[in-house]
Amino acid sequence: MNQYKKVAFYTLGCKLNFSETSGIAQNFEKGGFARVDFEENPDVFVINTCSVTDNADKKCRNIVRRAKKINPNAYVAVIGCYAQLKPKEISTIEGVNLVLGANEKFNILEHVEQLEQDQSLEAVVMDGDINEVNEFFPSYSIGDRTRTFLKVQDGCDYSCSFCTIPLARGKSRSNTISETIDVAKRVAQTSAKEIVLTGVNLGDFGKNNNESFHGLVKQLDLLDGIERFRISSIEPNLLTDEIIETVAHGKKFVPHFHIPLQSGSPELLKAMRRRYKRDVYTSRVQKIKGLMPHCAIGVDVIVGFPGETEERFLETYNYLNELDVSYFHVFTYSERDNTVAPHLENAVDKKTRDDRSKKLRILSAKKKRAFYEENLGKTFPVLFEAENNNDVMYGFTENYIKVKTTFNDSLINEIKTVTLKEIDRDGLFLITFD
Repeated sequence: MNQYKKVAFYTLGCKLNFSETSGIAQNFEKGGFARVDFEENPDVFVINTCSVTDNADKKCRNIVRRAKKINPNAYVAVIGCYAQLKPKEISTIEGVNLVLGANEKFNILEHVEQLEQDQSLEAVVMDGDINEVNEFFPSYSIGDRTRTFLKVQDGCDYSCSFCTIPLARGKSRSNTISETIDVAKRVAQTSAKEIVLTGVNLGDFGKNNNESFHGLVKQLDLLDGIERFRISSIEPNLLTDEIIETVAHGKKFVPHFHIPLQSGSPELLKAMRRRYKRDVYTSRVQKIKGLMPHCAIGVDVIVGFPGETEERFLETYNYLNELDVSYFHVFTYSERDNTVAPHLENAVDKKTRDDRSKKLRILSAKKKRAFYEENLGKTFPVLFEAENNNDVMYGFTENYIKVKTTFNDSLINEIKTVTLKEIDRDGLFLITFD
């Protein structure tokens, strides 16, 4: 019915959002729409929003304005976490026709078709009660990259004092291992060589089915058709010895973990309502490095949280400096509505937050450089990507080291064994092929 209609997508935020956008796009294509780029005068714009990044409202307004400039007659639908948290605010943005929360975003095609019939002048809002969101919708990115982001879990049952994700995505839920393997098999029929497992709280996979993330990892490691699997991010208290050992001794899971820390101060971890103590984090890093010395370990850390004195910041800085990790994702704390943290005492001023963020980013660059230097001269398999940047192409080793070489069509989406020869001025590795 919509074979001459065009739809375009704009995605903000995490890998999970990109996975869901891809799944929703596939539904539009099945419904007769052609997926086009944002600038190609689509009939429908879908904006998938994020609540974690700063200035969500400003970003949303700017994208809506841009969409309406491209096609004033197009329908604009806003979905995702920000749409669940602030539906009324979004509905007042000029040009928005449809606002869909956590559950209804997966029914967007039906809502767009209803819009065409009703010709409503006011934005239609369907956010729903987040506590009633129970269904899990699997998704995976397709045709976007040489790797596919496979959503295996959604929602979170934690109550971290700084975080709105449980309010935006609801309680933790997932499919069964068997159902998840079936989706992974479909991915294996595509050209993707690598699957990145994504979720809101990945280690909680299976808790609603009396199964476990470790059980999923073991089964995926046996799957034919995919060369390698990567775990996107996992809480330290859910990263068990069994998971680490399976990654270390298995066939397909790569030596790369991303483990949120948030603070190296025991007092701040408690104020953040994190579910582990610093010793647990230390033990996870030691376990990983004991089995896989070449493993990359990424860290999430928040600076400027209320109560972060200079002494507590230095606790975090010194802890990370001594820890055998590879890089950080540094987040400057910002207040979020409907969270506990803004009501805590001893708020940190913006300049101090920014200064501390800068210091940790510099430390992260030093850590990354040291990790790269540790791997100088070593040999790894590299998956090459399609980007052509002035006759240069890029790829990643299994342990997430970025390399570059002269662009060659025949290398795209291929895994080749290379030796890490030299770190170039841009911080990337020059390589030789074995």
